[in-house]
Amino acid sequence: MFYLRLLSQFIRNALIREMMFPANFLIQVVTRLFWFAARVALFRLIYSEVQQIREWSRDEYFTFMATGMLINSIVEAFFMPNCAAFCEQIRTGRLDFALTRPVDAQFLVSLQRLNPAMFTQVLLATALLIMSLAELNRPIAPYAVVLYLFYIGVAVTFFYSLMIATACTSIWFGRNQGLYDFWFYITIFAQYPRSIYDGTDASRFESGEALQFAFSWVLPILLVVTIPAQTILNTAGHPAFALAMLASTTACFVLSRMVFNWSLSHYRGASS
Repeated sequence: MFYLRLLSQFIRNALIREMMFPANFLIQVVTRLFWFAARVALFRLIYSEVQQIREWSRDEYFTFMATGMLINSIVEAFFMPNCAAFCEQIRTGRLDFALTRPVDAQFLVSLQRLNPAMFTQVLLATALLIMSLAELNRPIAPYAVVLYLFYIGVAVTFFYSLMIATACTSIWFGRNQGLYDFWFYITIFAQYPRSIYDGTDASRFESGEALQFAFSWVLPILLVVTIPAQTILNTAGHPAFALAMLASTTACFVLSRMVFNWSLSHYRGASS
């Protein structure tokens, strides 16, 4: 309960900061609206020429797209501003203050600054999801909705774990912008369904299949969006994929927690 009250205070503070500069907030919202409209228009154009891409119809793919947008918007609203500012906290010494407060340091470092403009994208993604499911007109069982929300939480946890582990390198490197660029390039793979990387020649192992294997069974980037979308669409594949995603996400979160604590043990303060 204490941490929920603290999180609500962080959200309140973020809204107050944004309202101090309403023009900047409006520009961010308009930019997100344009980006959203452009992506939807692009795939509407593509699907006007084809009925399916692999096994994904237009409204099924829009459900997948909405799921990916929803996950990314939550991550970017709550965690991205804090992880991006982690190296600045180290450089200026503000991290020292976070470590002396009577609250879990990782919670404070991860959530003290939010980006309210991304809440707009949460609403847009939710609207696209509802519209796509309505167009499909398929019955959705209540347990599928609960499982979908659970998998969304798993996906957010997975990306957060990657992000905070990457941010911890600031303690040694001082600046890690290049690593953040690498993180964005990797997560681009999650923008497309896993089946997109299926091979076309069964007689040989293709490069797309190598990426599919690595980003499914080693680091489940291709699963964290595909599985929630398939769950709500009632087209879920083999249960092994869901188990792999859950196991990998749990391992990533535990490892990121260990990396964070280990990194702090090597932090010597602003004066060092």
